[in-house]
Amino acid sequence: MTSRTIVEIHALQTVPPSNINRDDTGAPKSAVYGGVTRARVSSQAWKRATREHFNKGLDPNELGVRTKQVAELLAQRIATKREDLAGAPATALAVEILQAATGAKIEPPKRKSAKSAGGDDSAGEAAPQSSYLMFLSDRQLDGLADLAVEGSADIKAFLKEKENKDRSKRTANTRHSVDIALFGRMVANATDINVDAAAQVAHALSVHRVENESDYYTAVDDRNAADESGAGMIGTVDFNSATLYRYAAVDVDRLHDNLGKGLDENASPATPVRRAVEVFLDGFISSLPTGKINAFGNHTLPDVVIVKLRSTRPISFVSAFERPVTSDEFGGHLEPACERLVDYVPEIERAYGAEDTLTWVLRVGPATRKLADLGTEVSSIKQLTALASAAVAERLEKHG
Repeated sequence: MTSRTIVEIHALQTVPPSNINRDDTGAPKSAVYGGVTRARVSSQAWKRATREHFNKGLDPNELGVRTKQVAELLAQRIATKREDLAGAPATALAVEILQAATGAKIEPPKRKSAKSAGGDDSAGEAAPQSSYLMFLSDRQLDGLADLAVEGSADIKAFLKEKENKDRSKRTANTRHSVDIALFGRMVANATDINVDAAAQVAHALSVHRVENESDYYTAVDDRNAADESGAGMIGTVDFNSATLYRYAAVDVDRLHDNLGKGLDENASPATPVRRAVEVFLDGFISSLPTGKINAFGNHTLPDVVIVKLRSTRPISFVSAFERPVTSDEFGGHLEPACERLVDYVPEIERAYGAEDTLTWVLRVGPATRKLADLGTEVSSIKQLTALASAAVAERLEKHG
């Protein structure tokens, strides 16, 4: 069997009354698991929160931008490199180079925006957009801007040359940013420049049964006269509280391929895998979706995090909670959830020969004490991310 390198994150996080990820009715998302309704936070919500957290640990040139307004974004880069191309010329160049690189249609939306591209209220044509969200790295945008400037004399003739068109596609498919390498990219019109995600994020589920509740609220008009006692506004907001099991896995081999893909032959083959793993660990563990955060102030962090470095396929421990946890004698769910993991993790790894894994445990409070025996206990998230990313780098060097 071919050896793999997989990093896993398992976390238990208790969230008080909150609505961090709501459905189309405004209620907290839920799912039926083990025959009962659980609180759920979608993988998309936590991936978005993780990407937002990257801004705290990475430089902008290490990240990407996902937007339909990619032509406008690229036009700004072109104008920065050649001021005389600012405005309509830069936009026209951006449209041509993006269409050549990605195959996507870049055109003004059928419904005009409220404001023109210049930001005023004139009834000019809306700025051209792609028909779907396009994900490009900072370095890819810079490379495409350089190509546009190079062919600015006659961009259509420039891109008719096969070598130049191939260069545009190659530019859009090399030097991927950390977030593109981790979360992937789909380009509907040019599947050959798709990027398969290295990270997989599960929907967070409560380890116990959850029922949504509804909060009735009122707001008082500050200008009400003394004899006016009625509310200026009334409403309701749904919420729940839960102890969530959170899980994510990173295929380090794919991450290595994504980050190293397309490097120049003369460039160093080293890729920032260790750094990417470190920022993903920190981002996924520390981030929190911000739905209704001002209304509930539910700023919690995980009570326990288990990080594993495997050489086999990923293994989620969610099955430990298929039978919903019931509260202990004091009414909490965290301690019995930890006991479930203590019993389940060694059993599943023994049964499937996945015992030779490196394991680190970061935990808080007496309720999580039993989990310390599952691996090497660390005292801080900084130590956890440093040890795990260093082990990943050592394994990559060892296996070439």
